[in-house]
Amino acid sequence: MSTAPPSNELDVLYARLDPDDSTAAVSVILKLRGETCDIDCLYCFEKRKEAPGGRRIDAAQVNQLAALFADRPLSIELHGGEPLTSGKDAVADVLRALAASPNVIRVSLQTNGLLLDDAWLNLFDEHLPSLEISISLDGDARGNSWRVGYDGVPVYPRIVETLRLLERRDRTTSIICAVTPQILGRAEEIVDHLASFPAVNAISFVPCFDSTVVTPTRATSRRVGTSRAMQTAAIGTAGPAWAITPAQYADFTLAAAVQWVRAGWFRKVKLDPAVSVIRRLRGLRTGSCHYDDLKCDHVFTLYPDGRLGSCDELPWPRAQLTRLPLLDSQQEVRHAQDHSRLLADARSLITPCVSCDYRDTCGGGCMAVRLRYAHADLGDAYCDHRMRLIDGIAALLAQPEHPEGVWCTRLRWRPRHPNQMHDVAAFLRRWDDPLAPRQRARLRTSALGNINTVGLPGVHEADDLDPRHPQWRDGIEPGVFPLVRALTERWNYVTYDSCQGHAATLGAPQRELAVGVLPRNRTEAAEIATRLCQLAARAEGALPPSCALDLGRSLLTCGTTGNRYPVLDLRLVPAPGSHPDDYLAALPTGGRLLAELIDRPTSDDLFRCACPPPVPSPHALDPTEVRR
Repeated sequence: MSTAPPSNELDVLYARLDPDDSTAAVSVILKLRGETCDIDCLYCFEKRKEAPGGRRIDAAQVNQLAALFADRPLSIELHGGEPLTSGKDAVADVLRALAASPNVIRVSLQTNGLLLDDAWLNLFDEHLPSLEISISLDGDARGNSWRVGYDGVPVYPRIVETLRLLERRDRTTSIICAVTPQILGRAEEIVDHLASFPAVNAISFVPCFDSTVVTPTRATSRRVGTSRAMQTAAIGTAGPAWAITPAQYADFTLAAAVQWVRAGWFRKVKLDPAVSVIRRLRGLRTGSCHYDDLKCDHVFTLYPDGRLGSCDELPWPRAQLTRLPLLDSQQEVRHAQDHSRLLADARSLITPCVSCDYRDTCGGGCMAVRLRYAHADLGDAYCDHRMRLIDGIAALLAQPEHPEGVWCTRLRWRPRHPNQMHDVAAFLRRWDDPLAPRQRARLRTSALGNINTVGLPGVHEADDLDPRHPQWRDGIEPGVFPLVRALTERWNYVTYDSCQGHAATLGAPQRELAVGVLPRNRTEAAEIATRLCQLAARAEGALPPSCALDLGRSLLTCGTTGNRYPVLDLRLVPAPGSHPDDYLAALPTGGRLLAELIDRPTSDDLFRCACPPPVPSPHALDPTEVRR
C-alpha cells in the first residue's frame, strides 16, 4: 500500500480558455428574450440586472456563435426571462440553426413551463427532437409561493398541468428547484413530491444565497404592480425573506439525498448536487461548473442585443466581455477575458483552494456566489457548507443502508492520492482465513524507525500484513502498535495502513501517527464510522495538548481491478499552534490513550454517532401574508 501527495496546480481547479484546445467544451446561455418573462418571480436574478428586453436572438446570431467556437464542442441553453416568449417562429429558426451546427452537442431549454403545450412539443419534435426540457418548480404549492404572476398569484397549479402534459406525451423533464425557507425542513416531502411526477427524471436543488440583496428590482413604470409590492415588502435590512444560509442549504440537500436513497428514487431520478458530488468522489467529471474546472472562462451568455459575457449569474454589466458582432476568433474572446477585472477577481478566489483537502472534490464552487460572499466577508460560510456537503455525501456513498451517517460532523473527507493496494479483495479474504498462504514480507527499517520495503523515510511501498502473518508484529512500527492491536483485537476490524509518526527530514515531510481501517462491507463501514465518532467524543480533553484526533474518509484503489473501496482513517495531528517537537514527543502517549479508549465499552446503538442532529429551520415567511 502506498500514498503520495497530489498536484497543487491552479489550472486543475480553474481552467483558462485555450483557443488552441479543441476538446474542452464551452457552454453558452442564450437569453432568447433577455429578461422578458410572462411571470414575475420575487427572487428573479435576471430582472435584477435591469437590462432592456423585447428583442430576440435570431438564427444569424446562432450561426455566428457556432462558427466562433466551431473547433470545439458547444453546449447551448435556451434561457431567459422566459425563452418561449420569443414566439414559435423565432424559436423554430433558432432550433433549426442549432440542429445544423455539427459542433453543438447538447441543447436544453430552461422554462417556467406555462406556455408549453402540444403545439410547442410538436415544434420541438420537428426541429430538434433531442432538445432537453428543464422546468423551474420549487417543490410543492407552498414551496412555489415566491413564483407568482404580475398579479401576485402563484403559478404552481399551471406548472403541474404542464407536467401532466409531458407525461401524456411520453416526454421527460428535469426540475430546477430553488431552495428557499418555504421548503427548509421538508426535504423528504419535497423530494417525494417532485419525483412522484412520471415526467420528472432529474431534480437540481439550487440555493437562494441572496442575503446580499437589499434593494428591490426597479419597476418599469410609475405604477408598482402587486408582485413588485410583494417583493419590496419581503426585502429587509438583513436581506430578503426568500434567502437562506449555506448551512441551511447543506442540511436540506443532505436530507434530500438521504430520502432519494431511502425511497429508491435514485433508480428513476438524478438528484443534484448529490450526483455531482458522488461523481467527484469517484474521480469522475461532472457537468456542473460548480464542481468542475470548466468555470467562468468556459461559460458564456449572449443577449439579443449582441452583448456577450461570462456566466449569467455573475454581476452584469461587469460580466460583459464584448459584443458578438465584433468577434472573429476565440483568441479575441481570450483577450477580452484577460482584460476582465471581474474574471481576475474570480480566479484569485480559487488560490486558497490548492492547499485544501477538498479541492479535487469541491472544485472551488460557484464564482458568482464566492464573489458576493467575499465582498460581504462571508467566504468561510460558503466553504464550510461545501465541505459539509462532501462529508455527508461521502458517508452516504460508503454506507447507503445506514444514511444517518450523513449527519456526522467528526468524519471528514480526507482523500489520499494515490491510496492503493495490490489486491484488496485477496487481502480481505486472507485477513479472515487462517489457512491462507502468506508470503514472506520485505521489511526494512530506516534510521528514524520507518518500516517499509526500502527502509527509507517518507512515503514508500509497504507489504500488506494481517494478524496471522508471522511478521505481523515486526511489520508495524512500535509507536502505533497499541492502537493497531486495539482496533484489530478489541473491535475486530481490518487495518490496511499505519504509521507511528516521524520527524521531517530533508527528503520527507513530518509524518503523523495514523491508522487506516478497511471495512469488510457497507454495514461494517457504518459501524466503524459510528465507533470512531464515539471514540473522538471520548478523546476530547483526554489527549495531550499538542495533539488532536482527526477522522477521515477516503477511497482505497485496488491495483488489480481498479475498484475503489471506502476506508476510514484516524490520525493524531498537531493541535493548532503546537510546536513540532512537542507534537512528536506526545505521540506515544496519545496513541496509547486512544488504544485505552478503544478498550472501553461503546454505545449499544452501533449506528448512532455522537454528533447532534441538525437543528430544524424556523418557519418561513408566507408571501401570501405580504399581500394582505
